[in-house]
Amino acid sequence: MLARAIREAPHPPQAWVLVTGVAYYQPSLTAEYDEDSPGGDFDFFANLVTKWEAAAKLPGDSTRQVVVRSGIVLGRGGGAIGRMLLPFRLGLGGPIGSGRQFLPWIHIRDLVGILAHALEASHVQGVLNGVAPASTTTNAEFAQALGAALGRPAFIPLPSIIVQAIFGQERAIMLLEGQKVVPRRTLAAGYQYSFPELGAALKEIIA
Repeated sequence: MLARAIREAPHPPQAWVLVTGVAYYQPSLTAEYDEDSPGGDFDFFANLVTKWEAAAKLPGDSTRQVVVRSGIVLGRGGGAIGRMLLPFRLGLGGPIGSGRQFLPWIHIRDLVGILAHALEASHVQGVLNGVAPASTTTNAEFAQALGAALGRPAFIPLPSIIVQAIFGQERAIMLLEGQKVVPRRTLAAGYQYSFPELGAALKEIIA
């Protein structure tokens, strides 16, 4: 509906920025994905992102179009961190499943910053990966960093079978599988991160 409204507007906006997700890229323990990497056709979430981006696409170039594929957003007051804090504060946190899967993340301040940069910088267009430059973090490394930020141990793993039982098969995929995603085009577009490293991001969030 929004895309149709822009197409039919007598004075369309200068920029149209859409946020989707890195679920577009196929989970892998070895592959590295940038904004030009293929994907979007291997499971429910990848197909969802593909259809989402297709529905928002505008013909022509009267409106500059940007798609931000976001990683897991870290911030205060909820989201992914909100669900993790209690077990980690109790010393019951640890890696999910094998812990070897990548966890592409971004601080909420940087996600907002990328959106603002995309709106304001007239040279920015196309796909940007909304992940931190240091987002080549495994789930086990993330658990260790969160435990360290809280001053708690983080070695109790959450087995895959329990994750699947709690979240269901499709939602569990998002936790048990991951992608190594790099923001090559985001950096080339001139965005400067406030929280490029995981340790500093977590310390700011739990302070």
